[in-house]
Amino acid sequence: MLLQLFADVTDVAIEWANRNVKSNPHLSELIEIRRVDTETKIFDAEELQNKQKDNINSYVDSTNTVSVDMGPSPSFSLRSQSVKNSYHGPPVLVGVVKDGESFDFCMCNPPFFVTMEEAGLNPKTSCGGTPEEMVCLGGEEAFITRIIEDSAQLKHAFRWYTSMVGRKSNLNILTSKLWNVGVTVVKTTEFVQGQTSRWGLAWSFMPPSKKMLFSHVTEKKNLSFMLEGLQRQHSAFHVLQSVESFFCSSGASCKLNASTFNIDITASQNHCNTILKSETQNENEAVQCKNELEISSTSNDNNCQSDDLQFRISVFQQIPGTLLVRSTLHQKESSSSGLFSLIFKQLEKVLKNKFCTERVSADGSCSNLRR
Repeated sequence: MLLQLFADVTDVAIEWANRNVKSNPHLSELIEIRRVDTETKIFDAEELQNKQKDNINSYVDSTNTVSVDMGPSPSFSLRSQSVKNSYHGPPVLVGVVKDGESFDFCMCNPPFFVTMEEAGLNPKTSCGGTPEEMVCLGGEEAFITRIIEDSAQLKHAFRWYTSMVGRKSNLNILTSKLWNVGVTVVKTTEFVQGQTSRWGLAWSFMPPSKKMLFSHVTEKKNLSFMLEGLQRQHSAFHVLQSVESFFCSSGASCKLNASTFNIDITASQNHCNTILKSETQNENEAVQCKNELEISSTSNDNNCQSDDLQFRISVFQQIPGTLLVRSTLHQKESSSSGLFSLIFKQLEKVLKNKFCTERVSADGSCSNLRR
């Protein structure tokens, strides 16, 4: 079974890829390295322009026509620009992937620039690399366009096609090309390391999932927040005990599992009311909670016991001094689910006041609720 395919065009890259595989003998049978055929030369922009001019001059001489140098004609400029924006290098995907092969995804760090001079324009963000790694005719737009064209041929051979993008301005251009070739989904993201920003572009031809999700259920079913800046004496178990105390004080049923750092909680309508009433701190919150309670109480008059909130709260340590508190609502649909997010907000406030007091007063870094 082939786990990973690595393809490149330079001897140095192939040599180091082989070294890396040999350094991981337990994976060597799952990785294949392929040397891409480089019969087609990669011209830089200046070489190509000179080549075009030579071709034009040859054509003029062969027709025995006297020409006057009046600059390039509009048609020549269009042809020149078109060629500059086209990739004329070795194969990228088509010609590398064999018939019948399929992969979960492909990833690429393309040559971003047209010339090495362009690569060194910004000394703060420029990084070392060979011309084969950093430069190709048409730059990253042309190179990624070739991947897009290849993907339109290979389609379902890859579940996801991905590439890094060096210029944000190219994202819209490339995204437009993707929709034109009939992709079903396009995703983008941003990477920021130090002084350099890069963008990720991903697309797929796979049919979209037909699974239906109700947005209001999805949004309220899972909630989480971070506790940052905890002192050494405060562990995940201490936070878990505080969560248990928070809900038990209202009369809710709690079942704590110390080995998995989970608490399973069952709270009735009355328990929810008690939590919200006791923890509400200002008049605006009181009005909001009152409205939520009135709506839920109306729908629960004849069905209190069967509509109890059942959810699990888990505590995870991310790094020393940082904990993630996550809650998952067990019911798919409940008329009391509107209270779920309100109760979780109250829990967040209580835990941060108890464990993050110093950090909150210093820089407010413990105040972000994540969903």
